Amino acid sequence: MGQSGQAVPRLACFELWGGNSLVAHPIELPGLLGWVSSTPFGEAASGGDVHYLSVCSRGETSRIALADVAGHGESASAVADRLRQVLRHHTDNWDQSALMRELNEAFQQDAQGVELATAVVLGFYCGTGELLFTNAGHPPVLWRHAQSGLWEWLEERTPYAKDVEGLPLGLIIGTDYTQTAVELKRDDLLLLYTDGITESRNPNGDELGLEGLLELVRSLPVDPKQEPAVFGSDLVEKLRQFRGSAPRRDDETFMLIQRS
Repeated sequence: MGQSGQAVPRLACFELWGGNSLVAHPIELPGLLGWVSSTPFGEAASGGDVHYLSVCSRGETSRIALADVAGHGESASAVADRLRQVLRHHTDNWDQSALMRELNEAFQQDAQGVELATAVVLGFYCGTGELLFTNAGHPPVLWRHAQSGLWEWLEERTPYAKDVEGLPLGLIIGTDYTQTAVELKRDDLLLLYTDGITESRNPNGDELGLEGLLELVRSLPVDPKQEPAVFGSDLVEKLRQFRGSAPRRDDETFMLIQRS
C-alpha cells in the first residue's frame, strides 16, 4: 500500500497500464517509483490526456508515455486505444525510434481525423540507469537532480546527453523527433505534464506558463524517503491555490517518476 492508502500497481514483465480517465494513483516500475494524476476537463469521464506505462518481457526496461490529444470523449478514447496498441507492439524494444516512427505514421493516417497533438516518451533501463527520451512537440520534462537539489528542463540539447552502445541516438529517420539518452541517478525526479497545467490561469487572467511551473516546483520540499505521491499531492494543491476561483480550462495531467 502507498502512503495514500491505495494499492500501488507494481508492473511486472510485459504489462501495460494507463488510459485517459480520471486517476490519482501511485505506481511502481522496475527501479522506479511514480505517481499519476489525470483530471479530464469538465464533467467528462475521459479526456484527451493519455498516459501509459509498460515493462518489457524481461522486466528490465520500462516505458513511460504521455500524450495530449486534440479532442475529448470518444475521439480521445480511440486515440488512447491506438497509442496502447503501438506501445504494446514495441514493449520489448529498448530503442524507441521505431516506436516513434509508427506513432507518427499511425496518427497521420487516422481515418477519423483525430490528431495526436503532442507526446513525450521515456525509456528506462534499470540495469544502468540509462534514460531515453523523445519529445514530439510536448512541453519539456522537468528533471530534479537529487545530488544538487536543482530543477532544470530535460531537453535535446542537455549537457548530460550520453552515448548508448548500439543505439542510433539523434534524429529519428522519417520524423522530426530526436532520441536522446541521459543517466538517471538515484532519487532523481522527473515531472511530465500536459499544457493544461501550464495554461492554467489565476483569477487575474495570468497564465502559469513554464517559468511559473518551474517556480512552483522549486517552492516545494522534496524528501527522497517519501513516495512521489506525497510531492505530487502537494503540487496539485499548489496549482489549485494558483488557480483560485478561476475555472480549469483543459484536461490536466501530472506524472512523477523517481529512480528508486
